[in-house]
Formats: sequence, structure tokens, C-alpha cells
Amino acid sequence: MDSMDMSVNRKIIKYFNGKLIDTDDHIVSEFPLTIIVNDQEFATMVCTPTHFEEMIIGFLASEGVIRYYDDIKSLHIDEGTGFAYVTLHVEISSNQQQYTKRFIGSCCGKSRQFYFQNDVKTAKTSTAKLTITPEQCIQLMGDMQSSSIVFKDTGGVHNAALCTHEELLVSMTDIGRHNALDKLYGYSILNKISVRDKIIVFSGRISSEVLVKAAKIGVGIVLSKSAPTDLAIKLAEDLNITAVGFIRGQSFNVYSHPERIKAD
Repeated sequence: MDSMDMSVNRKIIKYFNGKLIDTDDHIVSEFPLTIIVNDQEFATMVCTPTHFEEMIIGFLASEGVIRYYDDIKSLHIDEGTGFAYVTLHVEISSNQQQYTKRFIGSCCGKSRQFYFQNDVKTAKTSTAKLTITPEQCIQLMGDMQSSSIVFKDTGGVHNAALCTHEELLVSMTDIGRHNALDKLYGYSILNKISVRDKIIVFSGRISSEVLVKAAKIGVGIVLSKSAPTDLAIKLAEDLNITAVGFIRGQSFNVYSHPERIKAD
């Protein structure tokens, strides 16, 4: 974990029971990190200042810039200036549009026409065979939420965890939901973890971007305590991903590929 604090104490005024009270509060930290790739500015990520290396690796892999950690020749993070310098063994395209331009096309008439150009190359159709019980869905969500100390202190972050069907392997925290997923991806790349038989447990809404990010990572099941969007469900159906939302208390909704949810 990086040395910077994930939250800071601030003096605030709290209104409670009809009174204004002087008190202290924990406020989540926000940090801009600019990534320089092969001496060219590539992106600026506004993030929670922790697990920078994992986030950068996961982000570059998600964008299709790298496939393996060995594609990186060097990586240096200067926390003082907010810059990260990445040198690759290969050149990358100088055309930034391929990372941001909408790809208007079709894939068997399905929903992939909504991908950005680089998503076409990096999003994977899941081949996962794993299954999970309803009780395990609820347990994993509870485990992720109980492990999030920063969320309990600040209420200002998203959490994402990489899991087996029985336990959390690693949990990441960030103000940006995409950053939290990139940190998971980078962690799995750094530690050479096979993700095909893993599950992502997520605190935020399952948007189409989140669903595509999960597909890039390579998991077959995404569990969330919040709602999916209509496009995310279409993408989940297309990419063979089981999307489960509104995991709260003893209930949840299965939106796609319910065959992976097996009741005892």
C-alpha cells in the first residue's frame, strides 16, 4: 500500500437534533495522478492515493496498451509531483482516438456496437464454468462491506473485491469505481492470479462501463449491492457474464445468465 493517507480529518459544523455543533470528520482523500507512457502524456486519473502501481497496470491492461506485466520496462511513481512514468518495451499508437472513439459497428447484431474501439480488442466473452449459491452471494457481499474501513469512516468511496466462491482474495478502495476495478485487475496481473474462476463483488451501480471493465478482467460473475443499467444487462447477456444486483439483506436480483446461481 502507498504511504499517502486515504482520508484526512477536517473540522466541520454538524447539524444534529436542532443544534449546530463543532466537530471533526473523516474526509476521503482525492489525488490526481498523470500517467506518462513512453514520454507521452496518456491520461490523468483522479483517485484515492493507494495502490498506485496496481491501478496503473490494470488501467493500461484495460485500455489494451499492455497484456502482461512483462510488457512494462520500467514504472516510476513520483507522489510529490503526481506523475507516473511508464516505459514499455514496445511503442504505442500516437492516435489517442482509438482509446476514446465510439466503435459504430455490430457483432452478430448484438450490443457490442456500444464499445469504444479499444474495448472491441480487450473485452472478453466469459468462458467461466463456476457456480455460486445464493448464500455465498450474500456472504461475499457482507464480507466486502465489513472489510471496508475507509467507507465506514468517510462514506465516500467505492469498493471492489476479487473472490473465490467462498472467500475474498483482495479488496480495493477508491473514489472512482473504475479505479477500484483497475486496482483489482492490476493486482491479478502482478500476482499472476487466474481470474477465469473468480468473482467480482462491487459496491456501486453496474453500468455498461463497469460491465465491460469486468469483461476485460475476465471474470464470469459480478455481484453488486446496487442496480444495473439496461445496457449493462444487454452486454452481460452478450459477454456471458452473470450480473447480480441489489444484494441487500437476504435478497438479490439476477439479471443475466442465472445458470451460475445454484440453490442448494
